[in-house]
Amino acid sequence: MRDQRLRVFRTAVDSLLESLEAIVRLSRWTEAEPRPEPLVTAAAKVQERLGAADRLAASRYNGPPAAVAKVTFMCGMMKRLDAAFLTYCKNRDSGDAANALEAEISAVADIVRSSA
Repeated sequence: MRDQRLRVFRTAVDSLLESLEAIVRLSRWTEAEPRPEPLVTAAAKVQERLGAADRLAASRYNGPPAAVAKVTFMCGMMKRLDAAFLTYCKNRDSGDAANALEAEISAVADIVRSSA
C-alpha cells in the first residue's frame, strides 16, 4: 500500500474493529473488576470512528483500478461493521446481541487479514 490514501482507509477499518471489539468485551465485563482504561478509551471512540468510516465510504476515490478495488472492498467492510453495530444497538438488551456483533467483527477481521 504505497498510496497514503489506501492507508487511511485501512486505518479506518482497523480502528473501527478495535472500538467494536472493545464494546463487545466491555458488554461482558463483570462489575467485580475495574474496566481496563484502553478498552474504555477504544469503546468511547466508536461514534467518532463510525463517522470517519461513513465519510470515507461516501467519498469518491480515483486511482489505479487495483487501488480502487481495495478501497471499494474496505468501504464494504466498514459498511458491514456499521450495520452490525446498529443491529447491536437495537438489540442490546438481548443476550445474543454481543454474540452477533462479535461474530460479524470476527468475520470482517478474517476477511480483511486474508486480503492484506
